[in-house]
Amino acid sequence: MNSTTIESRVDEFLGKYSPAIEAQLRDARARLRASFPRGFELIFDNYNALVFGISATESTSGAFISIAGYPKWVTLFFLHGIVLHDPVGLLEGQGKQVRSIRLTSAADINTPAVTHLVAQAVRPYAAELLVAPSLTTIVKSVVAKQRPRRPQSKATTLRPGARD
Repeated sequence: MNSTTIESRVDEFLGKYSPAIEAQLRDARARLRASFPRGFELIFDNYNALVFGISATESTSGAFISIAGYPKWVTLFFLHGIVLHDPVGLLEGQGKQVRSIRLTSAADINTPAVTHLVAQAVRPYAAELLVAPSLTTIVKSVVAKQRPRRPQSKATTLRPGARD
């Protein structure tokens, strides 16, 4: 699949979001891509979210950082976040491995504290990234059944006769 076709698909995926979340997700993706001139951008249009992951290889299991778009926010995920030193306390999550930061703005990615976390996350993959091709985008999966990408209005989520 050529880059024009892939970007057309990305536009289609992003077009499912509200304009504000679409813009934030596009900006966050561009900022993440700018940090990784080599490697693979792996795209997953999943049930819960649209995910842009970075990996030194084409393998899904090689991804170490990602951006995910939800109906009301964009999240930066560190897939091995449990091992990161986070003196500012930005990382959220209680799982065995993954930690995240809910972005208030895509520009959060370029703050010193987040840049420091990204640098730590990439360190184990630095040698592999150096020999990887120029950043190559691959659509890894698209699921047919998905949660709505736009927030549900209260009118559509309340049961008939229910009060606010």
